[in-house]
Amino acid sequence: MTTGLNEPANRVHEMPDFRPSARFWARLGYGAAAILFLAATGILQGYELFLASSILSYAIAAMGLNVLMGYNGQISLGHGAFFAIGAYSAAICIDQFGMSFAFTPIVAGIVGMAAGWIIGKPALRLEGVYLALATFGLAIATPTILRSDLFAQWTGGVQGLFLLINPAPKWTGLDLDQSIYLTVVVYFLAFAYVTLRLVRGLNGYAWLATRDNPIAARAMGFDVTKAKTRAFVYSVLACSVGGALQAVAVQFVAPDSFPFFLSISLFTAVVVGGLCSPLLGPILGSAFIVLVPNVTEEVWQGGSWAVYGAVVILVMAIQPKGLAGMFAWLRFKVASQSGS
Repeated sequence: MTTGLNEPANRVHEMPDFRPSARFWARLGYGAAAILFLAATGILQGYELFLASSILSYAIAAMGLNVLMGYNGQISLGHGAFFAIGAYSAAICIDQFGMSFAFTPIVAGIVGMAAGWIIGKPALRLEGVYLALATFGLAIATPTILRSDLFAQWTGGVQGLFLLINPAPKWTGLDLDQSIYLTVVVYFLAFAYVTLRLVRGLNGYAWLATRDNPIAARAMGFDVTKAKTRAFVYSVLACSVGGALQAVAVQFVAPDSFPFFLSISLFTAVVVGGLCSPLLGPILGSAFIVLVPNVTEEVWQGGSWAVYGAVVILVMAIQPKGLAGMFAWLRFKVASQSGS
């Protein structure tokens, strides 16, 4: 019997189990999770709903970044910039054009994809630390661009934009927090479905092959450049939509809301949650980056980031596959014990 901590995690995330029983239990689990997310609308209230909306918004962004980093092996330290692009796209649609908040993530996603394709085409000629450095420069430049007087008419400059958001119609019986949360849940479930289809299909195989051995991937007939571009653009799409939803939840955007540390937080959510874990990893990682600073600040004022850093080190030391890897290891141990 295998007792190594890392081995079961290594066997879990790369390719799914396509046996009928595995598919049945997976679908049952996803259905139960969807029902739980929807039922939370009537259970959580006020600030709790805001935290839940924030977690799922970041989870959408982490889902896309997980595709880029986990499945395609590209390192990005600048996806906070695309998160900001999505947030400002939604804010401008609401502030300037009076668009319903529920549809702004669609516009944000289109704008983000266009920006991702324009930036990604030249950037993806780079690899490894060079790509990370290029995206790092993008994240550093974004707050300064948002403060620029050239775009102040649209972005609000240094002061940012306050968003006046109308709740759902009265006949729904939903207040503003519930309306926003349900909107976030709908987008999250949509991205969860699309992400699973992508990573379990031909795109997923192309991304993994490109990540592990580009030369062999080309020999197998995969277009490595297209595979990288698709992964990058999809990750940008998810980050932009996540940023739009977060802007709606906060109802405010400003340049200082999108510092370089945001890109590090998204990176942390992916790695701590678990690379190549398409759903559980992003949820756990996003819950980590949202809840740990908030909870520890109540216990130790001014020391929340010390705890944050210590927990990151602890998780990585215990299980390099992240929190999802810990769950996989526990499930493996329980199955082994029950089998014996």
